Amino acid sequence: MNPATAPSPGAPDAHNPSGRRFFGQPGPLANIFSVEMWERFSFYGMQAMLVYYMYWSVADGGLGIDRAVATGIVGAYGGMVYVFCILGGWVADRLIGSEKTLFFSAIGIMLGHIALALVPGVPGLILGLFLVAIGSGGLKANAANIVGSLYAKGDRARDAGFSIFYMGVNIGALIGPLLTGWARDMWGFHVGFGLAAAGMAIGLTQYALTRKDLPDSVHGVPDPLPRSQYGRWALIALAAVAVVAALFLTGLVTVDNLADAVVVLSALAAVGIFVVLLTSSKVDADERSRVKAFIPLFVGTAVFFALFQQQFTVVALYSENRLDRVVAGWEAPMEWVNSINPVFIIAFAPIYAALWTRLGNRQPSTPVKFGIGILLIGLAFLLFIPMAGVASVPLLWLTLILFVMTLGELMVSPVGLSLSTKLAPAAFPVMTVALFNLAVALGSALAGSLAGSYSEQNEAGYFGVIGAVTVGVGLLMLLLAPAIRRGMRGVR
Repeated sequence: MNPATAPSPGAPDAHNPSGRRFFGQPGPLANIFSVEMWERFSFYGMQAMLVYYMYWSVADGGLGIDRAVATGIVGAYGGMVYVFCILGGWVADRLIGSEKTLFFSAIGIMLGHIALALVPGVPGLILGLFLVAIGSGGLKANAANIVGSLYAKGDRARDAGFSIFYMGVNIGALIGPLLTGWARDMWGFHVGFGLAAAGMAIGLTQYALTRKDLPDSVHGVPDPLPRSQYGRWALIALAAVAVVAALFLTGLVTVDNLADAVVVLSALAAVGIFVVLLTSSKVDADERSRVKAFIPLFVGTAVFFALFQQQFTVVALYSENRLDRVVAGWEAPMEWVNSINPVFIIAFAPIYAALWTRLGNRQPSTPVKFGIGILLIGLAFLLFIPMAGVASVPLLWLTLILFVMTLGELMVSPVGLSLSTKLAPAAFPVMTVALFNLAVALGSALAGSLAGSYSEQNEAGYFGVIGAVTVGVGLLMLLLAPAIRRGMRGVR
């Protein structure tokens, strides 16, 4: 946009119809900031308790599932949240648009938490996790796309806006485990799940009252599906359900290998989407080059989240069995450890946002940021090794590890979300964001698969191998950064 014709601050434009501002950003960012904050409150508040709910004995309020199976289910569930981003992206792109998809997805999330709170036993677990996973997938892909719609393609404020959005996400992630963990400690798991449902209800109400202020672009359907194809896609959906049912009925997929199955599904889905984007006649040469440049960044994202998502599997077990959680004579709930990372995000996201804004074109390119982020999370896992022989690990040591992980996260996650909107072909805006989320799906499922190899007796080997391999991937990303940047065709 020519600066001479750019709207003045506070003036309405296509990206900010109301003309309002929020921390110097388009006003509708506050709407998405709030709904995502409450959604993350409910999501992380529930997920912080999930592995304990599954493997604790029935006498202690749990379901009595084997511990290795429970961590695998957590990984598979985390992966499916991001796999369902594909469905959420397709529904938005072809059927009802981003705004309506986000709204109905939020309703599904709330109903899922209600099922976990009110439906007892394994049936409540299955129904609740399915509803939360499919709802979260639809919400995540479209929330990021809506934030991206608030900025012109070349707007330098975009990365800062995504960092502010990411800070809102982590305010919810901070408060959720604190309140639900406290409720679980006082009254049991189902009250904790009920609090998660209440948080999502608040976010849904707020969004319903403010959705009219969003740009017109997110109310429309970018690539409407012709009505003549509705029957064909209905048959495809039924066939997919039949395949899933057959896999379970024949025993090819079981709860024991569910995380591995999601790894395979995520990888195949990613290959399919890349093929569509690279072969579509709706994608021009520059867009095709950018999609190719995204492939190594996709792999790097999956590697990063294979470690980062172990906060809900290995680190959860570590917090219960290896960590000294006594503070001033009082033992804090295990779930509270999940609030450490969001504290650092809230503290450092504004600093990163200000830094990228101040540096402008002098800031590191996205591939360099990714390489540094992957290096940092690999180093964080190596920091577990000195405590392998310590009977009761100090809370401050795990806090240091999570601090290093957070510095890496801020180099990858908000930047990756922003990049996926910048590299997106015009005909597939939400599907490209879904592709980034699919990399997180692959990493999340890998986190569940890897967790099955962890035990308190093999900590040095477990953390050493995974950390060293990840450091190697980070160094390789830094070496490839110049070539990746050239392929991005002007996008930093």
